[in-house]
Amino acid sequence: MIKTTIRKPLGLLIGGLVAASSFSAHSAGFAIIENSASGMGNAFAGASAVAEDASTIFFNPAGMTQLEGSQAVMAGHVIVPSADFSNRGSYINPALTGGAPVAGTLSGSDDDGGETALVPNFYFSTQLSDQLFAGVGVNAPFGLATDYDKDWVGRYHAIRSEIRTININPSIAYKVNDRISLGGGISAQYIDATLSNNVDFGTICYGLEAQIPQIPTGSCAAAGMVPTGSDGYAKVKGSDWGFGFNIGALIQVADHTRVGLAYRSHVKQNLEGDADFRVPTGFQAILNMGIPLFSDTPATADVDLPESASVSLVHAFNDQWAILADATWTRWSRFDELVIDYDNPAQPNTVQPENWDNNMRYSLGATYRPNNKWVFRAGWAYDETPISKTNERTPRIPGNDRTWVAVGLGYQMSDKLGFDMGYSHLFIDDTDLNALDHSTGHQAVGVYESDVNIFSAQLNYKF
Repeated sequence: MIKTTIRKPLGLLIGGLVAASSFSAHSAGFAIIENSASGMGNAFAGASAVAEDASTIFFNPAGMTQLEGSQAVMAGHVIVPSADFSNRGSYINPALTGGAPVAGTLSGSDDDGGETALVPNFYFSTQLSDQLFAGVGVNAPFGLATDYDKDWVGRYHAIRSEIRTININPSIAYKVNDRISLGGGISAQYIDATLSNNVDFGTICYGLEAQIPQIPTGSCAAAGMVPTGSDGYAKVKGSDWGFGFNIGALIQVADHTRVGLAYRSHVKQNLEGDADFRVPTGFQAILNMGIPLFSDTPATADVDLPESASVSLVHAFNDQWAILADATWTRWSRFDELVIDYDNPAQPNTVQPENWDNNMRYSLGATYRPNNKWVFRAGWAYDETPISKTNERTPRIPGNDRTWVAVGLGYQMSDKLGFDMGYSHLFIDDTDLNALDHSTGHQAVGVYESDVNIFSAQLNYKF
């Protein structure tokens, strides 16, 4: 009876910590589209069809057939997000989880969880024959981070959330004829996640005291435990390698019009790591009564990172002007729940619902080439959020629908060396938050005002 009762708070806490976290980024959901500085200037319009440089390996490997000889591309993107939270009556009600009837306003400061990040990319392509091409890309398809002060009002939902991925993507392309090219690649993807939040051991203590007979009444008060005043800390870390593939086709539908079709598979990641806790001295005395709760333990979690499909168009009006367009679908509905499996047999699996929706991203762009040295770019995009319900959002991913406005340029310094630069500003709709921590009843209620600035630069070298 005791074990059945005490498992729930730990399971819910860790489930909320990992599942609500997982990642924050600046395409919708937790994907990163910033995998080319040349594409940045067009807001990635036409990304599967334009094939300007070796970064096409990520967007559509068939595009390598448009690149003569060998080429190396190295790019970096500085992402500067702002996620400014304003409290709108966050509160605590442990009665929601069967705990002691301690209720009231949840205090703490407002905070900005945005954290500047650097996202690098590298690509290399080479022409093996008139028809066969090969290359490799190294990039980060998912990731970024949020970071809050330890005294902010949502501290029990999130402090730090960081995800890093490295995707190694060897690819080949075959030019069937002057009109059609096909390509494909394999993805070996590494993921590393670190997630943390404060734990309100004061509230949890009184909840356990009310539920577990072996904890004498008054023990929490005697131990000096105070709801929202006896905080501890929890951190979960995990990592894994996963594998997938990408395929694409490039079709010259008319002399000046090209269409790209691309598909990137889902990648199943089986994260293995540890859950670590810092417990206040007073609460440790309660645990010493034989309560197997909040002890450090290995844990695993399976995450399906979603597949996506894109269709792109590039049309050249003349040697100077071209327009670009793209529509990309992402199957975020794969992220419907997260199951946490603990090595400790006293702790049952935790199932955390997510219920994300599939989403679309639409983009339009234009390029202007006044001569064979310079190219100027502009673009617009609309990126739907997969998390539309306020009660399914989390401070770890405070995202909403976003609109991109982008500009960029490229300069060819010599026959072999060139560079590209791009800038995008993301206007993000105000995001209402009504997030419940089921383990304690903490309700984070408020509004995020967010935007993102992205600065990109890229060097291109032809061999």
